[in-house]
Amino acid sequence: MKIDKSAALYKKALDLMPGGVSSPVRAFKSVGGTPLFMKKGAGSILTDEDGNEFIDYCMSWGPLILGHADPDVIGAIVDAAQSGTSFGTPNRFEVELAALVTARMPSMEKVRFVSSGTEAVMSALRLARGYTGKDRIVKCDGCYHGHADHMLVAGGSGLATFGTPDSAGVTQGNARDTIVVPFNDLDRLEDVFKKERGQIAAFILEPVPCNYSLIPPFENTMYYYSTSCPDSADPAINTCFKSDGYLAAVRRLCDEYGVLLVFDEVITGFRLAPGGAQEFFGVKADITTFGKIIGGGLPVGAYGASREIMAKVAPDGPVYQAGTLSGNPLAMSAGIATLKKLESIKAYAHLDELAAEFRTMLAPALRKHEGRLLFLQMGSIFAFYFTAGPAVLSLDDVKACDMKLFARFHAQMLGRGVYLSPSGYEVGFLSTAHSGRELEATARAVSESLDAIL
Repeated sequence: MKIDKSAALYKKALDLMPGGVSSPVRAFKSVGGTPLFMKKGAGSILTDEDGNEFIDYCMSWGPLILGHADPDVIGAIVDAAQSGTSFGTPNRFEVELAALVTARMPSMEKVRFVSSGTEAVMSALRLARGYTGKDRIVKCDGCYHGHADHMLVAGGSGLATFGTPDSAGVTQGNARDTIVVPFNDLDRLEDVFKKERGQIAAFILEPVPCNYSLIPPFENTMYYYSTSCPDSADPAINTCFKSDGYLAAVRRLCDEYGVLLVFDEVITGFRLAPGGAQEFFGVKADITTFGKIIGGGLPVGAYGASREIMAKVAPDGPVYQAGTLSGNPLAMSAGIATLKKLESIKAYAHLDELAAEFRTMLAPALRKHEGRLLFLQMGSIFAFYFTAGPAVLSLDDVKACDMKLFARFHAQMLGRGVYLSPSGYEVGFLSTAHSGRELEATARAVSESLDAIL
């Protein structure tokens, strides 16, 4: 595979940008090699500057659920751009997208558009504090909520330890009011709620953590594909059931202790289901944040809640938030086209069919390498783990996986024309643009790559 042009661009970029990239993981530090500079995306295919083609499962980190350069989305962007790229005023597109979003999310009666997922989370937590009059926030270790200072916090060792800065430049003051608990651990969460009773504004979590690989909640819709998972007719492709109902129990605890429940659905929103994880699991949040898909691949974010909670947002209330590009007509138009098309083509049923087809194709390789590899899939989101464990349910489980082996796997897959997210701590995404032929080629690449490294 020739990478001359990518290598030259990377060398120049290193002199101009930190790490030669605009976002750290793109530098390929965790998988090695030279990051590839992409020139074109069409459907499920990425083409780099050297002309190499790849079946893409990164999908711009999730938002391209319809694939690259979907003609309806591109058409909507072009049409909107012909009337201007930004007004800094209200526009009809934001009203239409707001109607589409709130119609699909029963927990959201009003929505405010912003320009990124980080901005959405930052604003949602400010709203939670402003609405409740309380200062402290609880988050889960292993859930990523963007790079706002109070969310770049790591857990401590104590029972209810206040967070410690997880990045240079984040002050102790920023971290002081953020408490970190393990995901899927209801006992620890309740202990924190008891100890800090009356002090906690909100508990924020990804209902399905997708930024420390894929960590499913204890639910009855957890999908594991490993021979070590019990109770399966086919040990290589099976479904393990858990009935603990983590998210439902979290909802009950928040209600009991007067804590707002915030779901960060920047990834799961409009991907797991039309109503996101809240529809998928049947659990409603008090405040929800979105990004990714609702901009059709353009920079966008949103947060929303009931009319009562959103009444606190300026100009109606005292919680200030603003943005020149919020409700940008290009992003709003792309989001409208995306959500409408997802419905018109019955995208979620199609994605479920693709997911089932993908599992079947991967089965022989998974069976052959049982005990070394775990494949997990939830809807159109999937992850590969190099671990002997039967399940991945916590941050510690992910940390125990062999990331060096994933790096070798990533290189092998890249050499066979398959582009995975360049980190073992990230997930893969199917899109409606992926074809059975491409899935078959990917399964073949997985089998060959595993044979080469295991």
